[in-house]
Amino acid sequence: MAMGLTTGLWVSAQVRLGDRAFMPVTVVRRGDPDAGTVLIKVNRFDAGVTVYTQASTLDGEPAWSRGTGPNPVTEAEADAYIARQVARDPDVWVLEVEDRKGQYKIDGKVV
Repeated sequence: MAMGLTTGLWVSAQVRLGDRAFMPVTVVRRGDPDAGTVLIKVNRFDAGVTVYTQASTLDGEPAWSRGTGPNPVTEAEADAYIARQVARDPDVWVLEVEDRKGQYKIDGKVV
């Protein structure tokens, strides 16, 4: 997360930004409010689903990676990936973005 922000506050901001853009952003699962990891499920419906997970650049800067791979997957595959991550880390947050038009811009660099 951005320096000084708790995960809960960052998640709330993402939901608010989605509201302002008329794009549904839903908290599917709440994790640790202070330092939980975040998974963002971007559902493009017919174009497929991508799940982003928090990562770091080689310089240690916050970034995101495509947890489900370079290409969009089915919703079932995305949900299975999320379920595996939740099983490993009970403090994980899950946000779902419904983005039919491909407008969602992830907050940070994708590695």
